[in-house]
Amino acid sequence: MNEYTYPILFGVIIGTIARVMMLRTDYRQYPTYLHGKVIHLSLGFIAASLGAVAVPAIMEMEFTAVTFLTLAATQFREVRNMERNTLTEVDAFELVPRGNTYIEGVAISFEARNYLVILTAFVGTLFFIIWNIWYAFVGVLLSLVLARFFMSGNTLKDIVDIKHHDLHFEGAGLYVDNIYIMNIGLKERQEEILKYGMGFVLTPTNMNVVNTIANLGQRQAILHDVSISLGVFRDSGTPALTPLIKRDLDDGRIGVFVLPQVREVNKAIEIIGAVPILENAIHMPSKSKTHNKEEK
Repeated sequence: MNEYTYPILFGVIIGTIARVMMLRTDYRQYPTYLHGKVIHLSLGFIAASLGAVAVPAIMEMEFTAVTFLTLAATQFREVRNMERNTLTEVDAFELVPRGNTYIEGVAISFEARNYLVILTAFVGTLFFIIWNIWYAFVGVLLSLVLARFFMSGNTLKDIVDIKHHDLHFEGAGLYVDNIYIMNIGLKERQEEILKYGMGFVLTPTNMNVVNTIANLGQRQAILHDVSISLGVFRDSGTPALTPLIKRDLDDGRIGVFVLPQVREVNKAIEIIGAVPILENAIHMPSKSKTHNKEEK
């Protein structure tokens, strides 16, 4: 053993623990248990090893050895592709699919978490070598707080007001409040929808939110999360029983029509509020130069 053995071991262990903390299977059942977790924990161990070994390489002036981090970045980019391809294949068999925007957000997060593991292992090893193990624990704690911050994005409850509204028909037209959803001609289907369906209206808090919730990928994420959490009253080949979201073109509100098997209003509102705001759906028109000029 040499002077770098314990710092490297410390960095690898702490980095792997950080990946364990960032890996959890929630109501979406992804990553799958157990094989999906094994894959990501193995990649987390590799990422921790890269971050820990990089510090001694730099201190020994072995700068060529650090270039393997570039190779690691390429490999972790493949993790994103793997997740994207897997989820896209599985999505075709969902009664209410995630949608491409949601899938891309999940894939990006799995790639990013490996980089956070590298950072944690790097900081832990660096502080161990420069000072001691206690300073290393402090550095790791700060890294984990940073990782937690990047993991916890905003959710819909932060940007919209969610209200329950009864469904009603005007002729063959299905409405949530005054927002038109779709046409249902069969009387039997109308009765099923009124019996099993639920309606919600999401009111944006500002102009940026109007554009964000208008995104089709963000809308599909809402429908998917509600259907996964509360079940869905439909089967393949029943287009009239498809959950839908439509906009009020006048003010940007969206009407959410869902057919949950567990019809609890408060629980549904809580689930809609917990839907993540997808990175690719966020738009900030108020930040444009045109709007700033108008304000001046």
